[in-house]
Amino acid sequence: MATAFLFTGQGSQFAGMGRELAEASSAAREVFAEADEALGEPLSQLCFEGPDDALALTANTQPCTLAVSLAAYRALGQQTDFVAGHSLGEYSALTAAGALDLSTAIKLVRERANRMQEAVPAGTGGMVALRKTDRKEAEEIAAKVTRGICDVANLNTPGQVVLSGETAAMDEVEELVGPRKAVRLQVSVPFHSSLLKKAAEGFAEVLADVELRDPAFPVVCNVDAKPLRHSDEIRDALVRQFAGSVRWQESVEWMLREGGIDRFVEFGPKPTLTKMTAQIAKAIEVDGFESFAVCDAEGLSALQAG
Repeated sequence: MATAFLFTGQGSQFAGMGRELAEASSAAREVFAEADEALGEPLSQLCFEGPDDALALTANTQPCTLAVSLAAYRALGQQTDFVAGHSLGEYSALTAAGALDLSTAIKLVRERANRMQEAVPAGTGGMVALRKTDRKEAEEIAAKVTRGICDVANLNTPGQVVLSGETAAMDEVEELVGPRKAVRLQVSVPFHSSLLKKAAEGFAEVLADVELRDPAFPVVCNVDAKPLRHSDEIRDALVRQFAGSVRWQESVEWMLREGGIDRFVEFGPKPTLTKMTAQIAKAIEVDGFESFAVCDAEGLSALQAG
């Protein structure tokens, strides 16, 4: 049986996340303590208690989500064959694989979040999820937009693609496809759009000074949808991920078809990637695999017992 560990991205956060894990596991508590020390602030308290408006700020959401995901991973204490993370989750995946240490990863995602928000001030950019839309149709919709930058940001599943760009462009997308097909996402940054290219250049300078090690197991990366095994290619992929599309559907297809994965375990505040995995597998007619989620004490106990 081959296993892939999946790490949730931004958007799954909520006040109270990680609290049960910290109560149930000393390994999880150590992760939160290390995260607090790395940033010099009570990040764990923000995870456990909120408030929601502070937790929703990109600069807080990203390190908090990473801390919860890695707390769940360390609490389980099992090994894997591959790791993958959705957008922000890729940093959790790299840390789990030993390419980054936890302290560095926490600081890095805070820097990532700050640079993204500085590049596109709140209110000037946004994202729209398209229901029952494939890649070709999403690209055709984006090409029709005339009121600003509109890029294909997330290729999540065969029926869900996310567009990203300037606010006026996102308004136009909603007008073009209608409210039944378009869902405006509550984000303050147009993630994975070309609006972040300059921010990516600055972040590349930050990454150049970060110690990255070869991962202990391959990391299936977002921008290439294939496994990376060396630190240099990981560094390059993280820079390209800033403004590049998240090719999640293709990443899961690779794991199912080429990687021989028949067991997926997701770590994060809420189970979102396991649901996507099931949709992708159904579309390509692959079955016979197991999916689990470690998001709280119940999920942890169930997997440990199994």
